[in-house]
Parts: sequence; structure tokens; C-alpha cells
Amino acid sequence: MVEDIVRSFGFLTLGTRMKRIGERLQADTQRIIDEAGLPVQTAHYPYLAAIDRQGPLTIGELTVAVGISQPGVTRTVSQLAALDFLEVRPSPDDQRRRVVELTPAGEEIVRRSKEHIWPRIEAAVKNLCEDLSGPLLHQLAAIEQGLADAPLDRRAAKAEEAVS
Repeated sequence: MVEDIVRSFGFLTLGTRMKRIGERLQADTQRIIDEAGLPVQTAHYPYLAAIDRQGPLTIGELTVAVGISQPGVTRTVSQLAALDFLEVRPSPDDQRRRVVELTPAGEEIVRRSKEHIWPRIEAAVKNLCEDLSGPLLHQLAAIEQGLADAPLDRRAAKAEEAVS
């Protein structure tokens, strides 16, 4: 068996491990989204959620709300506008600033996500993390192993079965 070098280096490769876990969580989440037939990407949710929670935001405010660089926010907002989930218009106070808000289609995606997707993902991640304790590196190893044993979509299905 090939050694997991990233795991074996401990704190030296902490950023890589966290990125790897994040990518795995996003891929698993995307399967849940795809299964529900929603035309969004995992990475779109923070933008939609921020605008849903806080109302229309400027690009700068959205950058702060999601913690992503301005070019990344602008790119994702353009993608969501092309999907007709967001509308981008000049700010009434300053024509140089752009305000981003949900369209009716964006509001519907958020509504459906709150109802069908977000609770499943939250339950699955809670299930993945509920037994964690101890040092951070051990917790990361447990999360990695837990994802290898049962991805989020399977965990979400089990959580739904338990509620039924």
C-alpha cells in the first residue's frame, strides 16, 4: 500500500490536508446537489446564501461576506448572473459600484436548497464530525477516514432514513 505522504507530514502539510478535505466535502456535496437536480455548483452556495441572508450587496461587501478575492467573486457573480440567479446593477449611490441581488430564479434555488439540500449536507457533516475529539491531526485523520468510509451523500441518506 502506498503511504499517504500528506498525512504522514502532520502539521507541515496541514494546509494541503485541509484543502484535500475541503475538495472532498465539495465533491460529495455536489453529488447531493446533482441528485436533487439543481443547476448550481457547490461553490455557488456561499454567494447565494450571503445575498439571501443580507439582501443586495455590492461586490466589495460580497467579497467580505464570502472571504474570497474580488476577482473570484466577480467571476462567480458573472456565472450566477448568466444562470439568471443573480442580477448585477449599478449602485444608485455610486455608479462605479455594482450591487448584486437574487433574481426570482435565484430566490427559488435558495428556497429549494434550504428545504432539500442544506439540511442534508448539515446532517451528513454533523454525522461525520460528531465523534471527533482530541488533537487536531487525529481529528483530520478521522475526517479523512470517515469520508473514505462513507461520503456525505451516503451519510445524508442514512440521516434521512433515521428521521423517517
